[in-house]
Amino acid sequence: MLPLPPSLYAATARPAPPTPPLPGDRRADVVVIGAGFTGLSTALHLVERGVDTVVLEANEPGWGASGRNGGQVNPGLKPDPDQVEADFGPELGARMVRFAWGAPETTFALIRRWQIACDARQGGTLRAAYQPGHAAAVRRSAEQGMRRGLPVTLLEREAALMATGTDRYVAVMRDASGGDVQPLDYARGLARAAMQAGAAVHGGTRVTALSRADGRWQVATPTGTVTAETVILGTNGYTDDLQPGLRRSVVPVFSSIAATAPLAEDVVRDIMPMRASLYESGHITVYLRVDQKNRLLMGGRGPQRPIGDPSPVAYLMRYAERLWPALAGAEWTHGWNGQLAMTPDHYPHIHQPAPGLICCLGYNGRGIALSTAMGDEIARLATGTPAAEIAMPVTPIKPMPFHGFWRVGVMAKVLEGRIRDRLGL
Repeated sequence: MLPLPPSLYAATARPAPPTPPLPGDRRADVVVIGAGFTGLSTALHLVERGVDTVVLEANEPGWGASGRNGGQVNPGLKPDPDQVEADFGPELGARMVRFAWGAPETTFALIRRWQIACDARQGGTLRAAYQPGHAAAVRRSAEQGMRRGLPVTLLEREAALMATGTDRYVAVMRDASGGDVQPLDYARGLARAAMQAGAAVHGGTRVTALSRADGRWQVATPTGTVTAETVILGTNGYTDDLQPGLRRSVVPVFSSIAATAPLAEDVVRDIMPMRASLYESGHITVYLRVDQKNRLLMGGRGPQRPIGDPSPVAYLMRYAERLWPALAGAEWTHGWNGQLAMTPDHYPHIHQPAPGLICCLGYNGRGIALSTAMGDEIARLATGTPAAEIAMPVTPIKPMPFHGFWRVGVMAKVLEGRIRDRLGL
């Protein structure tokens, strides 16, 4: 079991619930592998349906990107609604749009229902453009959302300045359904809720093998086994080779975050005064928010390796000062990262590669809301709902060629994206 990596969240989170290792052999209806948002939400929704559920986590709940992300509860999918419906047709596509753009409300409703203490704030999400070409894309997104009755508004220059406190952005789309949380607190709160509802959650329990015999799965760990009818893999950016080909179907991308100490009131009042979360519209996304302790959190692409302090992402600190010159001299206290799972088509992937085996991964930077909402869909699928009736398509696993070179590919893509963003392409 690996220790929790250092981060602002690890330093400030509420205590974790006890999740001792699996103590020997047992039977269950469903085994969930991975105690991030996907696994924990799925387990919670399963036990609420009366399903005997065991969660197995190699480290502790929220250890991966679920406890280290930007904390933004973002609505939607990466492609715009019109593109989703063009890709999947008017019936499934429209269902995907309703599901994904409604995922933040699903998330905040679950937090309220289980009274999860995680600094939840539904202050909206801003998608901001600083290049004319990107601004045109933001305007198209806003038009598509408004046409569908989504809670979106378009903020042009003056209104964008009022919302963000910087004159950099040409156009901003605000979605009132979005917001932010302290993600490690949220993961721990989900684990606590799942256990209160009846799930068994075991940390420090790495799954070493899956096998199937007599219509049931046997899940092996160093401290015991679980035999169950159904196995759910929810390991996202930390997926290994338990299921052949699954790890090579996504690209694990490190996303880095730097955070300031609490800022003085006369400085922070003009930084993101609307207190919404923001992500930039571009090829390489920078995302940011001010938390409830007046810290600025600034995220983006960084080294494709673990980091433990802000120095490897000094460009984020320089960029923050460009947006808000009053930040000059601010103390940046924490820097960290975690691995997201990106898919080639930019959609989340659900697979059923064998009877009683379900895999779900690949949220492309929208994991808090999507994975929370996906938990209910996976629970429905695991309890007999036909695949054609859930909110996302169930597809075959498609391993990517040359996956072993993913670090080189990611860095090349980042370089290309930065050049295109500078040129406004």
